[in-house]
Amino acid sequence: MPITNALSVDVEDWFQVGAFEKVIDRADWDSLEPRVDRNTHAVLDLFDAAGVKATFFTLGWVAKRNPALIRRIVKEGHEIASHGWDHRRVFTLTPDQFRADIDVARQAIEDAAGVAVTGYRAPSFSIDARTPWAHQILAEEGYRYSSSVAPIKHDHYGWPEAPRFAFRPVTDAAMIELPVTIADLAGRKFATGGGFFRLFPQVLTHAAIGKVNNRDGRPAIFYFHPWEIDPDQPRVANAPIRSKLRHYSRLSAMKAKLARLMTEHHWGRVDAIVLAESRRLT
Repeated sequence: MPITNALSVDVEDWFQVGAFEKVIDRADWDSLEPRVDRNTHAVLDLFDAAGVKATFFTLGWVAKRNPALIRRIVKEGHEIASHGWDHRRVFTLTPDQFRADIDVARQAIEDAAGVAVTGYRAPSFSIDARTPWAHQILAEEGYRYSSSVAPIKHDHYGWPEAPRFAFRPVTDAAMIELPVTIADLAGRKFATGGGFFRLFPQVLTHAAIGKVNNRDGRPAIFYFHPWEIDPDQPRVANAPIRSKLRHYSRLSAMKAKLARLMTEHHWGRVDAIVLAESRRLT
């Protein structure tokens, strides 16, 4: 049987991304054009056509404003999980602020979804060597897993010393960390999802997933965002040129690339992969 890989979506709107956090004030979010609802429904349609299930790591801010979307995610058999409240990177918070952030986010998501939330992904993979307390707090709050670590060096995130595959970050807790899968291109390491998948030839992601499955015998962890299939989204004129290049390049190609990826590998919810990896770590 082929290995089942984890398919995940980080549910945030175009104005909530880390690339624009210094030029778009959170106080202005409610005045900007919301597109996360329509884009996430389009993602759900794509998954339905491909017959795959996934995990939607959702901002509490989004869940509170779009409860019908959250209900559809659950109704169609996908997992709903937390992406925090409003996309503040974990290393910008104190431990108490982090606990409050994940608590208010979980409440909003569970109120909309009607099911328990047991998974978490930090905004911009921002659990790293600077936040040794974050996993402990997640375990204390009853989370079964986190998928918040990128074992690479990146200008926005990364924990290059972290394990590549599932590990238990808290010695006296069953919770596991499931790092995002990393691809190696000419000696440089990249996360396989998001901008890497959108900007680079698809064969690189296909090869990276195949290598993890066939050489290492482990599942790959893939992610993307609903705004990445929306080439008509508003443009942020005053953003840094590097941020604009990363954010807007090849948006029109993303949907077709995803549809193809759905056929190239076997996909499932993150919680199912967590269950299998937990058995491996027992």
